[in-house]
Parts: sequence; C-alpha cells; structure tokens
Amino acid sequence: MHRQNLDGISEVLDLALDLGAQRLELANTQYYGWAVANQEALLPSPEQLRRAEEAVQRFRERVGPKVDVLWVLPDFYEHLPKPCMGGWGRTGMVVAPNGDVLPCHAASTIPGLEFANVREHPLEWIWSSSDAFARFRGTEWMQEPCRTCPLGRQEVDWGGCRCQALRLTGDAAATDPVCRFSGHHDRVVSARKSAQTDEFVYRTMKRPVRN
Repeated sequence: MHRQNLDGISEVLDLALDLGAQRLELANTQYYGWAVANQEALLPSPEQLRRAEEAVQRFRERVGPKVDVLWVLPDFYEHLPKPCMGGWGRTGMVVAPNGDVLPCHAASTIPGLEFANVREHPLEWIWSSSDAFARFRGTEWMQEPCRTCPLGRQEVDWGGCRCQALRLTGDAAATDPVCRFSGHHDRVVSARKSAQTDEFVYRTMKRPVRN
C-alpha cells in the first residue's frame, strides 16, 4: 500500500472477503531500490493513514475472526523501530540465486559485508559463524543511543533496520532513524512533510542506436 492506492483500501478488504481469504496482510511500501526515487510520491499523508486505519477497524468489527487482517504503519510514521527480520541473524535467511546467503533481502546494499555461499559452506556454519550473520547479531555492535536505550528495547527491536540506517545516515551501525531517540530522527520527520507530490520518476530503458 502507498499514497497512490491507500484510499482504495476498503475495496481491497472487500475483495479479500469475496475471495474467501483467511488472512490479509496490508503491507506498506518499503523505501529501498527504485522506491527511494519515488518516496515523495509513495509515502502516504497522515490523513490517508487515519482513514485507512479506520477502514481496517470497521472491517474487523464487521467480519470478526473470519479474515485475519494485519495492518502495520509505514516505518516513517513510527516513533520506535521494528525488529527488522525479527532481529539481524536471529530468525531468517535469504538464499540468493547465485547461492550467497543473506541475513535480509537488502543486506547486499551494505558495503563491507562478505556473504558466504551455500555451494562452499553448509548452512549451519553460515548461520552461526559467517561474517555477514555475526556483524549485527545481538547487542554488542550497538552504538548510542541503542546501547543504553532509555526504554530498554535493545532486545526488543534489536536496533531496527540496518539498511534503513545506512540509507538515512550513511552508517549501517547507526540507530535506525525511525527511533525518536536517534540523532537523525529529524530526517524521518522531514520525509513525512515532503511527501506532497503525485509525480513519479520512471525507469527508462535505453535502446541501442541503430546505424
């Protein structure tokens, strides 16, 4: 879900009901890759989010447990970070087509990480001992304010998203700027205010010049 389709959330909910779905996840756009270039056109307004949450609540009250609806706010509208992937190297791994094993889908965007390959190492070793999985696992790697979090959330959100921290601060080990205690939280607040366009930046494929 994003700025351009969030106002149609009631139709999405009704479609799930018509299709006999038992569970519906209303996932908000994550701002990586090409979505970064279109963040201002994709990030919803506070009013849109309010209307969407109200629509979800009305649907839940009307349908009850027949359809389990998961609704999660976009990261940029949170004040505390989510535990990305359940915590780095804690609950999941991603095997790329070439056999490289990553702690999360976007981990390859972080410079300096070395990803072990499943053709060369067993998954058990990659999970427990490889550099990429050990780099941000646990809490020892954390900087301030995570290290001495005033809310004691070190083992709740595990510092938030490493890729998001890199994109917004230039440092993958920084506190996720979504956190209101982060010294970079103002960048998240500014992003909310600048989301006021409906114009997109499109990919273009350069065609070969024909002689």
